Amino acid sequence: MTLRTALSLGIGCFAAVVFGCAAASQDLGTGNTSRAAFVQPLAFIDGEALTNFRFGADLFRQPWFEETGRFGGLGPLSNRFSCAGCHIENGRGETSTGETSFMRSALVRLSVPGALPNGAPLPEPTYGDQLQPTGIYGVPGEGQASTRWLQWDETLADGTRISLRKPELVLSLLRYGPVADGTMTSVRMSPPVFGLGLLAAVPDKDIVALADPDDRNHDGVRGRVNHVWNSETSRAEVGRFGLKANQPTLRQQVASALIGDMGLTSSLFKQQNCTAKEEACLRTASGRYLEASDDDLKSLVGYMEAVAPPLRRAGDRASTQGEQLFRQIGCASCHVPSLTTGADGPLRHAANRAIHPYTDLLLHDMGEGLADGRPDFEASGRDWRTAPLWGIGLAGTVLDKPTYLHDGRARTLSEAILWHGGEAAHARNAFAALNENNRNAIIAFLNSL
Repeated sequence: MTLRTALSLGIGCFAAVVFGCAAASQDLGTGNTSRAAFVQPLAFIDGEALTNFRFGADLFRQPWFEETGRFGGLGPLSNRFSCAGCHIENGRGETSTGETSFMRSALVRLSVPGALPNGAPLPEPTYGDQLQPTGIYGVPGEGQASTRWLQWDETLADGTRISLRKPELVLSLLRYGPVADGTMTSVRMSPPVFGLGLLAAVPDKDIVALADPDDRNHDGVRGRVNHVWNSETSRAEVGRFGLKANQPTLRQQVASALIGDMGLTSSLFKQQNCTAKEEACLRTASGRYLEASDDDLKSLVGYMEAVAPPLRRAGDRASTQGEQLFRQIGCASCHVPSLTTGADGPLRHAANRAIHPYTDLLLHDMGEGLADGRPDFEASGRDWRTAPLWGIGLAGTVLDKPTYLHDGRARTLSEAILWHGGEAAHARNAFAALNENNRNAIIAFLNSL
């Protein structure tokens, strides 16, 4: 039995066979099911970890300003004024509702064919690698992004009609001229930010062990590792964070968001992301001091490490049946129910413990329907990292109208499943072929996570 097969079957003590039986003994997470479900700390944190959590929580919600001084240094170009402005209550962002509704907690990645020497995408020459709509005084924001929705109905095998929609990106008010020919774009809705410290604690070797790029077990699933650049070690490492697993560590993920989303420099990214064509930005940008100090970065990373994922809620007969169907139709081949933390992760009390994120942290070809056409290190334009499913059943508690998938196109979990293609096409088709009661059972299971 392979590691992937055992974990996808949810064999609770298989982790114990490999890593020692303490691994599968106790869940880590919070039982809070209120609107604050995604902002709870792991129950065991104390001392410096708890201090970092509290400072980091305040800093996560803190608006930054363009003036100098504490909480100054925003911009010159940015997407939002605070971390919480995109990650609403640590949960999903909100997508554009229409062509006249500009994105506020989603963003647009930009690149042109080719790659930087370290393998990263090659930024679009005028606007860089991310469209930033807001500028400080004297610096025009780059432009606005919204969505034109194309919508249709799909009829399933039992006659059920489900409405699907697909986004068409609309760029307007581009203040520095048109984008370059051949520019590749990708709409990214802000993902949830809980449980990241536990994902950080999964050893690289375990992620690599789950990979099956040559489909040795002939199940049609070819999970791959994205090897990405670590700016601190100056080498390529296993990626695990980001929608395309394009960040190797939580520290780099946070620092990248600070500079990309709010224009805040740090010891990891000391240069503002003004392009050569954005003269006002270049004149205003100051390199005299780091706008996010190492203490700020430490607090934010400490907060991200210690935000607890929700525990699975007690289900009914339907959700129990749905869990079995989830595995039978192949969903658990990528959404692996259980992983195990290592001995040297960021949280000592979380060492050698079973966690249940329902992800393998690998890249998978999700088919042309979900493709953004934009490569990112070793991820192709059709590849996405398996999204963790823990907490997905509380998305509607934290946000009134949550949406799903990388660009928010899915308004329901059923829609999200029906968009799966590529390596997930078999599972998607099996779901579509089920009768309504069985499909509802799978949704009941997901809502219990």
